[in-house]
Amino acid sequence: MNIIKYGFRRYWKQYLPVAVFAQICSFLAITADLMIPLLSELLIDYIILDTEPSEKGIFSFLISGKYGAPRTFELFFHIAAAFGIFILIRIILIYIKNMTFQRLGLNMETDLRVDTFQKLMELDSETIAQYNTGELLQTVNSDTIMFKEFFCRMLPNMIDSVFVLTICSYLLTTINFRLLIIPVVLLPFFVIALTKFKKTARVNYSAIRGCNSTMNLTVQENIEAVRLVRSFTNEDVEKDKFNTSNENLKNAHLKQIRLSAKFEVIFSSIKQIAYIGSIAVSAVLVMKGYMLVGFLVTCSGYVMKVMDHISQINNIIFQMQQQLVAGGKILNFMNCQTRIVEAENAEETPEKPHIQFKNVTLDTEDSEVLKNINLDIPYGKKVGIVGETGSGKSMLLKSLVRIHDVSSGEIDIDGKNIKGYTLNSLRDRFSYVFQEVFLFSNSVETNIAFSSPDIEDFYIHKAAKDAQAHDFIMELSEKYKTIVGERGLGLSGGQKQRISIARALLKDAPVLVMDDSTSALDMGTEKKLLKTIKEDYPDKTVLIAAHRMSSVVDCDEIIYMQDGEIVERGNFEELMNLGGHFAKVYEIQENQRKSAIDYDTLDSEYETENEEKENRKKNVKKEPQKEVMLHG
Repeated sequence: MNIIKYGFRRYWKQYLPVAVFAQICSFLAITADLMIPLLSELLIDYIILDTEPSEKGIFSFLISGKYGAPRTFELFFHIAAAFGIFILIRIILIYIKNMTFQRLGLNMETDLRVDTFQKLMELDSETIAQYNTGELLQTVNSDTIMFKEFFCRMLPNMIDSVFVLTICSYLLTTINFRLLIIPVVLLPFFVIALTKFKKTARVNYSAIRGCNSTMNLTVQENIEAVRLVRSFTNEDVEKDKFNTSNENLKNAHLKQIRLSAKFEVIFSSIKQIAYIGSIAVSAVLVMKGYMLVGFLVTCSGYVMKVMDHISQINNIIFQMQQQLVAGGKILNFMNCQTRIVEAENAEETPEKPHIQFKNVTLDTEDSEVLKNINLDIPYGKKVGIVGETGSGKSMLLKSLVRIHDVSSGEIDIDGKNIKGYTLNSLRDRFSYVFQEVFLFSNSVETNIAFSSPDIEDFYIHKAAKDAQAHDFIMELSEKYKTIVGERGLGLSGGQKQRISIARALLKDAPVLVMDDSTSALDMGTEKKLLKTIKEDYPDKTVLIAAHRMSSVVDCDEIIYMQDGEIVERGNFEELMNLGGHFAKVYEIQENQRKSAIDYDTLDSEYETENEEKENRKKNVKKEPQKEVMLHG
């Protein structure tokens, strides 16, 4: 019931006046439809049969003699005209009702999708990580469609059915109350069967939804990991995984189909018993003289409508289980609370932030990833952050923009805890280049201009040049207009990284954060890139996390992290003189680089020597040929 209340108060209530108007149209259309069997009775009793006019019903005025005597074409045409009028009224009103509810349903679906997507944008990374991608896609897309169906289709149809039952019961009572005996006797059987089927249906629909989520996740992962799958020649493994998900989804649907088939058999049987029983009762009443022959057809029609709509109510309640499952998932998702909460009186972050880490510790569910971090970063300072994998470099940088909140201690900007600033203004002060590059399925220039879609091409090209991306972009088929594939497929790792860096440079935020974002670049390109950033953006604070020690040699301060702690700090000369972790790793990397250069040199010399030998052999072979030619 909480699910229905949530949907009504949050979404459907705003459309209630229009929904009431559409429901009134539906009631009028139903009333017009229920008048038609009474007109059929007049046709049978006063046109086909020769019955004395003794009618005291709704249409008694038609047989009063004013519109023609019984068994005359004049009376026939008047009754036929009444038929046409009611049918036309019904068609027009049903059209208005259907169009109105469909519009309201689409509006509600749009509202649901906007809210669920907005919630997705608000939630922190750890909360989102509790859901897999397939589950999130199911919630934002499929569940919103399913839940709006409850209000724009199921609920109105339920109200219509109750209205039909009420009117039909009244009309049958006015004709002969004995005609209600069969429906009343069979009603408990409907209720018992429905109660039993309803619980099973909800379980089945939950299983179907879960299988759909798994299927979405399987397909989505294989789209993203297509190159990885092919490189490991694991197509058969992924096909088996997909086939398993597909088979589970099929079996879940088959289970529900079997339940629906049983449901249909039982309720159809009850309906047929009701119809046959009603015909029998009507026939007895006609033979006993309690009602006219025409009423037999009319009453059997009303009884069938009663049974049809009792069945429809049962079907609606049966199908509602699917909508309630979807609504429950939406409600649970919308009730998720982000762990990153903005203060009520949050202020705007200063334009030139002075950043300080004060005894910062950050715990996750598994371990302590940052331990007592103290770091002072005045505006304009260049800081390098190095360390082995898992040392806490990325977590330290992410905590700056509150992707993760610290467990103890605090991060200050201009002496104030960052939790006291608005999230938008805080994150707006940082240009973040993530370790894992993501490019949208759009043009190169659109990806670069992500922060300022309407910016002039001059600034896009400048950012690309500063990021050392301009040259390779100009070699692409459509240059800056080239569409890159989903997640940047079609570009090399280094090319994607440079576009990502250009995107961050174009944002032109006061603080540039580069989280191991040059790992795929060769050292020459990286050196040019870092030199350009230092020369063209001298006033910015630059934070560089890297595995390659050469990436941070020009920084004002370098910190070396190990197991979430800062174990060494200083500038390049100081750390080399210290002879600690940084110096050792730097020397190892330099030796590896020099060895690679030596191997390249040897390979080059070897190739040159081979070319010279080949040329000498060719010259030796040619000399005798020349002599032969001369003597010839």
